[in-house]
Amino acid sequence: MPQNEFVPRKYDLISWDAAQGSLHLRSNERDKPINFTFESLRPGLFRTTFSSQTHPLPPFPSAIRPTSQNPTSQTADHGPQSRELHFGAVAAKIDWHDVPLVSLGFVGEASLHADLPLRSYALDGSGVAHYTRYFRNSLHVGLGEKAAPMDLSNRHFTLSATDCFGYDVHRTDPMYKHIPLLIRATPEGVVATFSTSHARGYYSVGSEMDGMWGFHKVYRQDTGGLEQYLLIGRTLQEVVGIYAGLVGFPLLVPRWAFGYLAGGMKYSMLDEPRASEALMEFAGKLEKHAIPCSGFQMSSGYTIAETEPKTRNVFTWNRHRFPDPKDFCDAFHAKGIRLIANIKPYILGSHPEYENLVKAGALFTDPETNGTGIARLWSAGGGESGEGGHIDFSSKSGYDFWYNGVKELRKVGMDCMWNDNNEYVVPRDDWVLALNNEHVPNPNGEQRKDLALWGRAMHCDVMGKASYTALQEVMPHERPFVLTRSATPGTLRYACSSWSGDNITSWDGMRGANALSLTAGMCLMQCYGHDIGGFEGPQPSPELLLRWVQLGIHSQRFAINCFKTGSDNLVGDVIEPWMYPEIIPEVRRAILRRYELIPYLYGLMLKSHLTALPPQRWVGWGYEADPEVWTNRVLKDGEQQYWLGDTLLVGGVYEAGVSEAHIYLPKRDDADAGFLNTNAPHQYLAAGQWHTIASPWHGSIPVLARIGGAVPVGKEEQVVAPGDEINEAGLSEDDYRGIEIFPPPALRARYEKHTNTWLEDDGVSPAPAKLAEFTFIYAATGAQIEVDFVKDTSQFAPPWIGNGLTVILPVGDTRDVVTVNGSPVSRQSMDASGRRRFQVFAKTSS
Repeated sequence: MPQNEFVPRKYDLISWDAAQGSLHLRSNERDKPINFTFESLRPGLFRTTFSSQTHPLPPFPSAIRPTSQNPTSQTADHGPQSRELHFGAVAAKIDWHDVPLVSLGFVGEASLHADLPLRSYALDGSGVAHYTRYFRNSLHVGLGEKAAPMDLSNRHFTLSATDCFGYDVHRTDPMYKHIPLLIRATPEGVVATFSTSHARGYYSVGSEMDGMWGFHKVYRQDTGGLEQYLLIGRTLQEVVGIYAGLVGFPLLVPRWAFGYLAGGMKYSMLDEPRASEALMEFAGKLEKHAIPCSGFQMSSGYTIAETEPKTRNVFTWNRHRFPDPKDFCDAFHAKGIRLIANIKPYILGSHPEYENLVKAGALFTDPETNGTGIARLWSAGGGESGEGGHIDFSSKSGYDFWYNGVKELRKVGMDCMWNDNNEYVVPRDDWVLALNNEHVPNPNGEQRKDLALWGRAMHCDVMGKASYTALQEVMPHERPFVLTRSATPGTLRYACSSWSGDNITSWDGMRGANALSLTAGMCLMQCYGHDIGGFEGPQPSPELLLRWVQLGIHSQRFAINCFKTGSDNLVGDVIEPWMYPEIIPEVRRAILRRYELIPYLYGLMLKSHLTALPPQRWVGWGYEADPEVWTNRVLKDGEQQYWLGDTLLVGGVYEAGVSEAHIYLPKRDDADAGFLNTNAPHQYLAAGQWHTIASPWHGSIPVLARIGGAVPVGKEEQVVAPGDEINEAGLSEDDYRGIEIFPPPALRARYEKHTNTWLEDDGVSPAPAKLAEFTFIYAATGAQIEVDFVKDTSQFAPPWIGNGLTVILPVGDTRDVVTVNGSPVSRQSMDASGRRRFQVFAKTSS
């Protein structure tokens, strides 16, 4: 946008509350007063605003303003044009001798956040700009979903969302998400800034260089005033938790969604054989190859009109491809596979409901024509388009159309909604909203109705709410599953899962996707993944596909879904687990391991729901005292390894023909016992060092276990969740639980207790979850393992609890005695990997 900055410099103090730490300044340098406010809200959370009548605050902010819960502040400095406040260990200073300057840090330490002198807050045309100091050599993360590497330092980003089909994971910007949360992490502490606006904008994270202004960051917002939250804590976990307390913690995800999710546009695009027949054939091949599958992503081919123009018409069915939708859904359910329906928030001119929706005011209004806003929209195959309009979710008629459409899909048997193509790529920001929908409140009575001020991304939020509440109404006893491609912070209050969109097949793409996962988790997209093998581009080689599957099973969302454009631009091609006969056993083995890991993965989700702790984490998360994580470029890039929970450190191989990987094992302190390679040669490895790990591609990628950790596991098959009321497929009961433990080697064992906990629930019920909590404590000597296993099943008792817990030692661990309260427990036969196993029973917590 054109730059037209005005920086107010003369501010008067309007109000000051020392006890609450709130301040209001006003500048009258222009015809309309310009207001600046600062408030302390909660421990570690502050709010600033910069606005005027011509630059109003976001009318539909992505975070609900919380009431102040901070303890009474201490005034450390009280000058005529400055205030310094202490809130426990946090120091906040506001100075307005010239422009308002806010700085934030810990008492007695250097500031972690500081506004830029002489230029901090500027009106810029129809929007605003906010300048802050840029501290070099810091780790900057966040912004929802930005191209790899993970560290955003010295880069420039567009804050918007677009349909970036076949993107370059290292270069494309923008991508699918609009989340203006930027985090600066250092060994001394972590600080973040978060704008609540849905308007388009830009973030320069130290990429703009100017000798006069010094090193700086700048957040630019195209329209409206600034509402910004400042967050501070000692660690990333503290700041991410404060952020979750502001915008909402990650939602509960149904247990089945942690299994293999299949997909592929080709199946639903077929006329001969009919799509329904082709999909049942796919389900039959799963059984033939003994590969479990928990869900199928139904691409939008089921909505394509039977007659010309054969465009996608949301909430309709192609009755040639699916003669009886309910029978089809019932047949898939009988195979144990849930269905995830693709739905898109736009209406092409050929849609049977288009004219009715136009008359009802369900679409945007073009102020030039005073008619419906017309956009060019994807309509059929790759690159094909037609004219139509996006649903205006601020309109009652648009919202109701969507809500009722989702309800009908759910009643037919579509279990979940896949909110797709919801980036709201529209050609003009002056289109007018209806604003007659109770789900889009306007408490300040904002008179403007333009899309620019309200933000195109807000419709992604309200679309999510409509899908979520419609599912909730039809099935109130189930937690709704909404998968969303685009997202804002508000969207995540309704959509429990997301993914990185239409990626491309390449080794670099597989590697760079790890960085996206880590940033997504810090922005509360914590059930997140990628299309394994690549959505677009060439078919993966057998080696690349297997490596990607081996990596993908170690993430919260494991899905294989694609549309490989080729000679048939409409149908495309698919990736199937059995497409390369030479690797079917290895692919099957990996997918079975995925199902075995579900108790671990699901427990991480429950912890995420309660605490906002991401299941996938940067290697330095919890290891802030290790200098290597802050100084090594490879580790800060976040592309080659990550934590999966507290126990597993996952690496990868990202080049063809390579059979080893270089992995850094972080060190918590001098007493750190190190790691165990869970694959051959199963060696113990020291922390605080780089190691070369053997990784033959027919074997496994590197997976290292922290000494003292534990991984709860289940059956190597799909099981029925305890809360499922109907088990149409006759799936086996979830009546087995093992726990893989990783004690120090016998020759180096010193008596030290290792405590591990995990959570379980029924896998289905909506919040609040009724949880079972398990605590497993073990200590190793050279000859034996001492165990204490405690359960709290007062809210929920899983079906396996009566069978006890199978303790599984690592391969090669020859200790032959496991004791509980000094008494040896029963030893079971070794498993297929040669691991020793023992059975223990839990005592009830007091």
